[in-house]
Order: sequence, then C-alpha cells, then structure tokens
Amino acid sequence: MKLLRQLGIILGILFGSHLLQKVTGLPIPGTVLGMIILLIGLITGLIKIEMISEVSQFLLDHLVFFFLPAGVGIMTSIDIIKDKWLPLLIVTILTTVIVLVVTGLTVQALKRVKESNR
Repeated sequence: MKLLRQLGIILGILFGSHLLQKVTGLPIPGTVLGMIILLIGLITGLIKIEMISEVSQFLLDHLVFFFLPAGVGIMTSIDIIKDKWLPLLIVTILTTVIVLVVTGLTVQALKRVKESNR
C-alpha cells in the first residue's frame, strides 16, 4: 500500500503538470513542469523525501527500460535517418559533452557553496 501511495504522488504530480500545461498553454513540456513542481514541493517541505523514496529508487534502478521505446522508435525509423547519420552523430556527441561539462561545473559550484556554508 505504501508503494501505491508513493506512486500515486508521483503520477498525481505528473497528471497535474500535464493538465496545467494544457490549460495555460505554457511552452514547457508537462513532464518538465512536473519535475519543477516536484522540486518545489521537496524544497518547501510540502513533499517529504520519505513520501516518494522507495518508488523513486525503483524507477531509478530500472531507468534503462524507459529508453527502450525510444531505441525501438529509432530502429523502425532507420530508413528516414540513414542519410542524416553524420549530423545526428555530431549533434549527439556535442550535446553529451555539453551536458557532462555543465553537470560537472554545477556539482563543483554546489560543493563550493556547501563548503562555504559550514
């Protein structure tokens, strides 16, 4: 029952964010809006980490399965993208490097802030 409640919280936020996006017409995807709402809920203490920890850990442990539909979609669209593989590869490599660099710099900055607050 505890897991269903945790899953309900996460799915409720997701549903609410999609509804909010459709009603307001915000140019932000509902999933991203949901992550922002969840972050605000966690920061404000409205949602305690214990309220979603087990389901969140399960989802993170099985994250690879969420990429299967995208991989299958790419495989079924290979005839469309076969002539554009080089630009796609370059963009993929560049964006991966950018994400790694930005993530690393963000973590370092947050560590510095945390150490200066001690």
